[in-house]
Amino acid sequence: MNQQPEGRSLLQEVRGAALLDRYRLARKATETLCEPLAADDYVVQPEADVSPAKWHLAHTSWFFEAFLLKPARPGYAEIDPLYHYLFNSYYHGLGEFYPRRQRGDIVRPTVEEVFHYREYVDFEMANLIERIDEGEREDLAWIVTLGINHEQQHQELMLMDIKNVYWHNPIRPAYRTVEPPLAGSAPPVRWKRFPEGLVWIGHDGAGFCYDNELPRHREFVESFELADRPVTNGEFIEFIDDGGYEQTLLWLSDGWDTVSAAGWTAPLYWEKRDGGWRQMTLTGMREVNEAEPVCHVSYYEADAYARWAEARLPTEAEWETAATGLPVDGNFVESGYFHPIPAPPAAGDAPAQLFGDVWEWTRSHYSPYPGFRPASGPFGEYNGKFMCNQMVLRGGCCVTPLSHIRATYRNFFHAGDRWQFGGIRLARDV
Repeated sequence: MNQQPEGRSLLQEVRGAALLDRYRLARKATETLCEPLAADDYVVQPEADVSPAKWHLAHTSWFFEAFLLKPARPGYAEIDPLYHYLFNSYYHGLGEFYPRRQRGDIVRPTVEEVFHYREYVDFEMANLIERIDEGEREDLAWIVTLGINHEQQHQELMLMDIKNVYWHNPIRPAYRTVEPPLAGSAPPVRWKRFPEGLVWIGHDGAGFCYDNELPRHREFVESFELADRPVTNGEFIEFIDDGGYEQTLLWLSDGWDTVSAAGWTAPLYWEKRDGGWRQMTLTGMREVNEAEPVCHVSYYEADAYARWAEARLPTEAEWETAATGLPVDGNFVESGYFHPIPAPPAAGDAPAQLFGDVWEWTRSHYSPYPGFRPASGPFGEYNGKFMCNQMVLRGGCCVTPLSHIRATYRNFFHAGDRWQFGGIRLARDV
């Protein structure tokens, strides 16, 4: 594999630094990701789920303003009170908000004005965090940390959305030019067996976590086997060539209805040219590398592939059992590839690529853990109210900040969503 491209330090490690340093690193990282963008790129919204880059920049600033500056700084002066309406995402407890599907209509404030808004919020936040670091208002430290993690989530979302914007442009532009790793070949799949037993699931309380990772609890897990790497593009092409998108019995009912209505015949961002498959990446259009993990597949496609392969998707408890104790390292946004890379040669007995590259679908519904209580006040709207009709994904992906991920992290999307970097790892009953 090639050496890592320049830009390994694109997003720096933020754990362990002083709170103000972590805040500044996270905010700077968002703006660094915007450096390749032209002014015209900031306002486009081709689909309802896709938010313009300008909105991400403003919303992450609004978060600090709404949850910290306005409550903690009496007399805090907003640049424009209307920003509270424009850049609130979904917090009903904080008032009305502009419709998500129309965020691309917000042509004013301009991009320049939004960056000025960020500077204004950063100045005010620095004053507030200095008081926290000096021992005052320590009660606010958790909210600042939540805001930093929220900023990191939107760094990933912004890259997902930019990719979708560029895909809808017939020119298919590149976000950034990066030399991909050598093609290589995927090692044969090996199966790692895990015994049955009572296991602890959820965050242990050391360091930051989201409320949906709590409380830590015990679950009984039956014996299972887990593939030692994700499913590759080449393996998914075999599924396509075998008529996988046409075999009704492979699909859940809702999945078949979705595939039929949308006309899916391959993962999102794939197209067939001259008998071969090409795909859109953040570095432009290129041939599908069969050794890379397949990505941009929905839960429906992941489940259908697993049935075709005479396997299944893991539960999130199984996934966490396999990941617990492993170092959180891999192909994250800091690598600068912005795309999954082939699995390394097998080393030891641990599964490869559990972290980074692609979010891995599980068969688990996104629901509360036993004894879950959402955070109080408006923070309770962050995760808890979405615990319905969505599926859990684990592990992070190639556009996730490394410092953002841990073995207990629970991501969630609707079963038909494909614009996130969702991939597949197989499991089997023993």
